[in-house]
Amino acid sequence: MTPAFARLLVMVFGSGLSMYLLTSVVPLYLAANGAGGIGAGLSTGAMMLAAVGVELLVPRMLRRFGYRGTLALGLVLLGAPSLALVVTSSLPLVLAVCVVRGAGLAIMVVGAVVLVADVAPAHRRGEALGIYGVVVGLPAVIGLPLGIYLTGVIGYDALFVLAAVASLAGLAMVPGVAARSTGSEEQHVKVLGGLRGSGLLMPTLVFAAVTVAAGISVTFLPLGSSNHFVVAIALLIQAIAAPAARWLAGRVGDRVGPAKLLPLAIILAALGAGALVFIGNPAAVITGAALFGVGFGAAQNLTLAIMYDRSPKSRYGQVSALWNLAYDGGWGAGAIIFGFVVAGTGYPLAFALTAALVAAATLPTLRAHSR
Repeated sequence: MTPAFARLLVMVFGSGLSMYLLTSVVPLYLAANGAGGIGAGLSTGAMMLAAVGVELLVPRMLRRFGYRGTLALGLVLLGAPSLALVVTSSLPLVLAVCVVRGAGLAIMVVGAVVLVADVAPAHRRGEALGIYGVVVGLPAVIGLPLGIYLTGVIGYDALFVLAAVASLAGLAMVPGVAARSTGSEEQHVKVLGGLRGSGLLMPTLVFAAVTVAAGISVTFLPLGSSNHFVVAIALLIQAIAAPAARWLAGRVGDRVGPAKLLPLAIILAALGAGALVFIGNPAAVITGAALFGVGFGAAQNLTLAIMYDRSPKSRYGQVSALWNLAYDGGWGAGAIIFGFVVAGTGYPLAFALTAALVAAATLPTLRAHSR
């Protein structure tokens, strides 16, 4: 735990807290101001799809501006726009805020991972990435339920300011991190090259199907249920279950092979998503959140492990980028599409369709396991 690594973790935690405090709150804010489910879905989708687009630009930014300049920009873009929400609930302006915050999120996600690899000694890099993973997961555990809870305690405006401060406070840590990269920022170059026959496409698409459901759950669960206490508990359980399952799946997967466990992870995620068909039942919502959290967390680890197992070291950067694109793209696209679907079908049928999509992703994992 060097000073540089500790400063990085502080930045990562603060920026993650800024994101997750508002992940479920901004859709709720829009719905409360007349934007409906479509506007709510667009807010999450705009942020995550903006992250997808900017993610591929971050390596160039790291080469040109170094870590300090790039990460400082990410903290500002993720935090400062939240203050604009204090003065407006206009859908176009809120979506613009989400786009800018998505750009900041992309910078932090890509830049921080590269910096971890740079500052950690080579013989302890895996441990450093594990610690980083825990710190990345904590803001979801805290922020998702806390954001929903605080809307009724301090109100939307104070919460928007808190989210801004959480990210901007990380600027105090920037001078203590490394100034320049040692060259590992090349990891996101040629992301889509040579996919045919690489074995990477199947786990990428399977993981994207699960992240579709993840984006839907955190965006629309607060809108579909009138019991915000139950929603906060469900999101807390899901946020705790995911990193725990991610860690456990890694340990077991190392022994039996990740491909053997992936079908079970997808089935659990599908069952969890399907439980939300009974969104008016608190027990179903909480049980579904727990099942989905376990399946989602396990799928995070297992799909990434499969992709690394199938790739030479020269393509590790491509693996990382594809996995992140599946995460952000699935999360964003799912929220946008669900917003339009739920407007015509209602929540139970829309959640049933989501569960069916995740369940369908089990088929290619079973075929891959049988080979």
